[in-house]
Amino acid sequence: MEELKQNLRKKMESAFNSLLHNFSKARTGRANASALDDIRIDYYGSSTPIKQLCNISIPEPRLIIIQPWDKTSLSNIEKAILASNIGVTPENDGNVIRLPFQPLTEETRKEIVRQTKKIAEDTKIEIRNIRRDGNETVKLMEKDSKISEDDLKKILKDIQNLTDDWIDKISEATNSKEKEIMEV
Repeated sequence: MEELKQNLRKKMESAFNSLLHNFSKARTGRANASALDDIRIDYYGSSTPIKQLCNISIPEPRLIIIQPWDKTSLSNIEKAILASNIGVTPENDGNVIRLPFQPLTEETRKEIVRQTKKIAEDTKIEIRNIRRDGNETVKLMEKDSKISEDDLKKILKDIQNLTDDWIDKISEATNSKEKEIMEV
């Protein structure tokens, strides 16, 4: 039974980590290097993550500076940023690329919060589906007389407590991200 609970815990943790990764990519009006995480550059025929080709710095709250180690890759980096659709237009001066993040309007902030809440709700549904699968497994074990009815009740309660813990963590992370987004 411990193995089942451990497996459910790992699946729920994975869903939560995926949520945090999605949250890290949400625009907040501030420059955040994680916005560049999924950008890959065609570098001599190889698709390479941007962070492996450049020094990325954030000298101001609304500016990211990308300084490639190989200046010949500047135009490829610029193209990849434009294609990534992160909502920022790169400024290439021949040495570095600047990504100026414009302040978000109230309407844009509310839309980002709406998207964030939808991602959170989808993750809660995923957590509940994991719970359902665990419950079905345990009920099948009880039906096959592998565990007693008392064990069934105890395990179902444990699974529900685990689910409640992860749902609470999702709610906390969502509220924290909403505050960050709405901060002017």
